[in-house]
This record gives sequence, C-alpha cells and structure tokens, in this order.
Amino acid sequence: MMKINEVSAVSYRLSVIALALALSAPVAAKPLPVPNVTPVPIEQRGLEDMVRTLSSDAYEGRAPSTAGEDKTVAYLIERFKAAGLQPGNNGSWTQEVPTVEITAQNQAGLAVTGGKQTMLFAPGKDFVAGSYRVAPQTAVSDAELVFVGFGINAPELGWNDYAGIDMKGKIAVILVNDPDYETATEQGLFKGRRMTYYGRWTYKFEEAARQGAAGALVVHDTFPAAYGWNVVESSWTGAQYFVQKPNDAMDQTQFNGWIQGDAAQQIFSAAGQNLTALVAAAKQKGFKPVPLGLKASTRFDNQIRKAMSHNVIGILPGKKRADEYVLYTAHWDHLGRCKADAHGDDICNGAVDNATGTALLAGIAQANVKAGAADRSQVFLAVTLEESGLLGSEYYAQNPVYPLARTVGGVNMDAIAPGSPAKDVQVTGGDKNELTRYLKATMAAMKLYESPEDHVERGHYYRSDHFSLAKRGVPMFAVGRGGDWVPGGKAASDAVAGKYVKEDYHQPSDQFDGKWDWSGILQEGELYYRLGRQLAMTSDWPNWHPTDEFRAVRDKSRSGK
Repeated sequence: MMKINEVSAVSYRLSVIALALALSAPVAAKPLPVPNVTPVPIEQRGLEDMVRTLSSDAYEGRAPSTAGEDKTVAYLIERFKAAGLQPGNNGSWTQEVPTVEITAQNQAGLAVTGGKQTMLFAPGKDFVAGSYRVAPQTAVSDAELVFVGFGINAPELGWNDYAGIDMKGKIAVILVNDPDYETATEQGLFKGRRMTYYGRWTYKFEEAARQGAAGALVVHDTFPAAYGWNVVESSWTGAQYFVQKPNDAMDQTQFNGWIQGDAAQQIFSAAGQNLTALVAAAKQKGFKPVPLGLKASTRFDNQIRKAMSHNVIGILPGKKRADEYVLYTAHWDHLGRCKADAHGDDICNGAVDNATGTALLAGIAQANVKAGAADRSQVFLAVTLEESGLLGSEYYAQNPVYPLARTVGGVNMDAIAPGSPAKDVQVTGGDKNELTRYLKATMAAMKLYESPEDHVERGHYYRSDHFSLAKRGVPMFAVGRGGDWVPGGKAASDAVAGKYVKEDYHQPSDQFDGKWDWSGILQEGELYYRLGRQLAMTSDWPNWHPTDEFRAVRDKSRSGK
C-alpha cells in the first residue's frame, strides 16, 4: 500500500515545531477580502442521471481495474466533455495509477494454541485477514500473540505501546481508535474525543510493520470503530487493491486483519487475561506490551493481478492566473462485488458512496463553465482507490499533475446524503486553516450557521481524499451540510444517517432510489460551488493556522525550499 500513513509520527512532530518553522517562512500578506460569488444553479436532472448510471448493476460496483472501471472512466470523460472541461493531464483525461489486486482464497481460519484447547476462528464470521504483500501464499505458523494496546508509537508524546519488545515473527493484537476516545471533551494527549491519526487502523497496520511484526489484528468494537462487524466483513471480502510498490510491499506484515470482539474475549480468557482490565491499562501512559502466552497460525492463497487504474482529470483554465489551481475532488470507485445479501445480491453499488460526490463534481464543473472561467484554473479530479485507503488521491499527491505549491486549496466531496437541506454546516476536523474565512462568508450568504462536528471520535478527517492533499500542505475544505434539517431537525437527519450507517454503508443496499429528496444534495452543491469559486476568484493564499500539524509542510512548499 502507498504510504498514506506518512502523517503519523512525522506529522505530529510537525505540530510541535510548526510555530518555530512558521517564523522562518515568508511573511504572508494581509488576507484579502473574500470575493462575492453568485452561484449558478446545478442541474438536478444531470445529477440524477449520473448517480443512476454509476450505481447501476451494469457498472458492477465500480471496482478499480475491472470492466466496471472501464465503463466508469469512459462515462466520466463523456460527462466532463459535456460539461465543457478540457483534458486535465497534458492533453489526456486520465492519470494512470499502477495497481495490484490481491484476493485471499482458501482461507484456513485462525488457529490459536497454548490454552486448554485449540481454538479455531472462522474467516468472515470471527476474523478477516489479507496481505499487502505481492506473494502467492501467506502462511504464519505458531506466531506469538502480543497485546500492544492501541499500537501507537508517538515519540513526541512520550508514548510507545511497543516499548521493550521485539515484535519480529510475532502477531500484534491491537485496540481500535486511540486512548482518549471515551473522553467527553477534546482535551487530552490524543485530542480527547476527537480521533487523531494514531487511531486509524491504517496507521496501526503500518506501525506494526515498522515494528517487524509478522501480523496485526485489530480488535473490533463498534463504537470506537464507528461501524459494525458487517462493514468490516464486507470491506475485507473479495479483491483488495493497492498501488504497486517496487519491493512488492515486502516491508509490510505478512497479514493484517480484524478480529470480532467476542472472539478476542475468548483469546484473552484462554490467556488468563482480563480484556477489560487490559484496555483500561492501555489507556494510561507508560503501558507496556503484554505477551499472551498463546500462538496463532493462519494461511491463505493470494490471487494476484497487476493492472492499471485511473484518475480522471478535467480542467477549466483560469483567465488571469492560469498557473494557480483550485481543486475539486471526489472518488469514483466503490467495492465492486462483495458479500451477497439475503437476496443473493453481491454488487455493492455505492450510490451514496460515492456516485453522489462524483455526480456533483461534474455538476459543479458544468456550473463553473456556465459562469465563465475564473481568475485561477479549476481542476476537477475524480480519483480511484479511495475505498482501498485513499490510494488514488495519494498517488496524485505524490505525482501531482499541477504543482502542489501552486495549488491554492480545494474542496472534497464524499457520500452526499439524500434528504432535506439544513440550517447548518459541519466542519470535519475543526478549524484548521484560513479557509474558515471563506466558509464563514459562504455561510452568511446562504444563511447557515456552524454546528459542532458529530462523532469526532470517528476520525473522519483522515478517512477521505482531502487528507492526501492536506498532509502535503494543500488547504482542503472538508465540510458538508449539518444535521439541523428543514424540516425535521436533528431527529430527521439522525434517522437517515443512522439507517445508512447501520444498513447500507458498504452493503449491496446502497442503491439509487427514484424517490430520493435531492434538495439537500443541491444545497451542498451550492456550498461547494461557492467555496471553490471564491478561491478561484481571489489572489489570496490561505494557509494552515500556525499551530496546525500541516502548517510547516505548506510553508516549506510555498517557500520553494
């Protein structure tokens, strides 16, 4: 997998030294007034047509490097052309993203020995596992199980869950989220209730690899994970996609996976340990890893296919400063075929996630063309492999078509819920940069207020494509309409969101419905149009706040050093 976790320890060190570095960076000019923007209406019919098409069974769930991708990319190019964009990659509509598809087969289950009797846990029902390594077979035999708390190594915080142990050949058993997740406020070493990147499972797997572990198992718990076991199972069923690496990812663990909470309880009980007590201990600074005195084995074959996926890029060149860029991003991919539901439907269509955002990408492009070229160039980037760990946006960020130092900022759109418009706006990740001025101006124009972010413990800031750009210094909007819906208020939005997360997220039931209320989606479309258009019509260069973890990266990028 690409190094989407580069922000981990490095990023948090940057937050500590950001002020010092900022002092040596070029002094920013006084912020300019936010330009007024008159929105051009986004066509609902075009959005409906796109979501209906992209989420149809004919597109087979839009899995990368499949026939579903071929149809999706061709369709997006068609819609970008129709919107009036120009090819965005030196005359081409696409950017190639070299991928490897790995499908685990013939899984033998997870056998745990060393207790009173051998325990065997079934694939899917009790645990899921896969390998990042491009190898025909994965086999781990009699590897010691070690409980490593939250699996965090944060030197700048004086925290190391791996202190004093050599993990070579061992399997790390890891808790999801980070130590502060049950805190009511955002005060704490790990930002309290608000998840830090250390809480993301992607970080935990890469840290286990850095520690030399043979395998890593995250213990599932619905609240700190933010989703049920059904989401874990469907997401890890079938082909898994990664960006090709020169070393075939041999620096990663042999396998990574998740284990059901009840199964984990059985393992800890067999080890003579109390999981509840160990969880409490793991939340305290100075925790040391606990060998469980048990060994685990698992094996499976890997069906490997190397292929090429694609980001789709269109551009509306600027009329005054064409070498300055504003990004709009949305991921076009979904899971493809996944675990079948009770009716035998095994296509995860991804209507909300993210045919909606992809449709808005084209709709906003069309609206901007109708409004006429802005002062700065506007780039419309539909990325692949988001569901596999933000890999399409990560690849673009590592191989930018347009220099990141010349990219002013951007707007990301992901999973736009159908339903009513709202009175409020929510900001994912909190107030991190000077884009806040632009958001406030837009909120005033649209008569909206800002409400606190729901479920800050879920770490949404690190779970969508804006993150790939943000961690390289590009200020990105991660905002959306809030939960105070008109009509119905919070109760109405909670009901829709609750049903979606519980029943439809990453399931075959995430399908287009001709009865959708599009008014809320159109409201978000106007919000995103205004935000991006404002950035494209100013000569201002908004930056991260001086104490933000990404400020130093941006200062270095913009200084040319």
